[in-house]
Amino acid sequence: MTTFSQSNPDLDLLYPSSDGKPMAENTEQYRWIVIIKENLEILFADVPDVFIAGDLLWYPVPSKIISPVAPDVMVAIGRPKGRRSSYRQWQEENIAPQVVFEILSPGNTPSEMERKLEFYDTYGVEEYYLYDPENFQLDGWWRQEEHLTRLWQLNGWVSPRLGIRFETSQGELVIYYPDGRQFLTSIEMQQRLVQAEQRLEQERQRAEVERQRADKMSEYLRSRGIDPDNLD
Repeated sequence: MTTFSQSNPDLDLLYPSSDGKPMAENTEQYRWIVIIKENLEILFADVPDVFIAGDLLWYPVPSKIISPVAPDVMVAIGRPKGRRSSYRQWQEENIAPQVVFEILSPGNTPSEMERKLEFYDTYGVEEYYLYDPENFQLDGWWRQEEHLTRLWQLNGWVSPRLGIRFETSQGELVIYYPDGRQFLTSIEMQQRLVQAEQRLEQERQRAEVERQRADKMSEYLRSRGIDPDNLD
């Protein structure tokens, strides 16, 4: 796997890795950040040039005047995986994250979210998804020509960049992989893995029982002078 490092002590001081704000304000917000981030990591695990991060400060230009933003989840296609203290775009071949996710929390003010939308619109985000886990409300914007444009129908929407599908008709948001599998929590993944291993073990045991039964039948036939390999 390609490794990447942009460590530079001087730049780290100029462009710090923290804005002093918590990653999440409640467990539900954090749960959704982890679900989206980790499932996207799984989706692109074998693609070396897709960088995915959660709550990482994004500096679009080398300026102290422009305040950075830390998307809850960002996806930068065309950038290698690896460690970063922040996403300094001028060190990333000037590639802006193409897809960002925000999970709404009670502490997010309308003005804050308006600033984030303006930031993402200004600096090149192609897809922006905003989910409110309290009200099961999913909003989205998709870049058409020069600006992000509001998506008015997200039930069944497929991300042009990621290929994932959003379903909102059953209340809480459900996200699907391109192959139809559902985004799961780590616990749900573990449970399904255990269930799959149990099914495999059951199949192995059934196959072993059938083999033993066939061996006993062959032994019985031979005891009666019948060759079980020439029954035809």
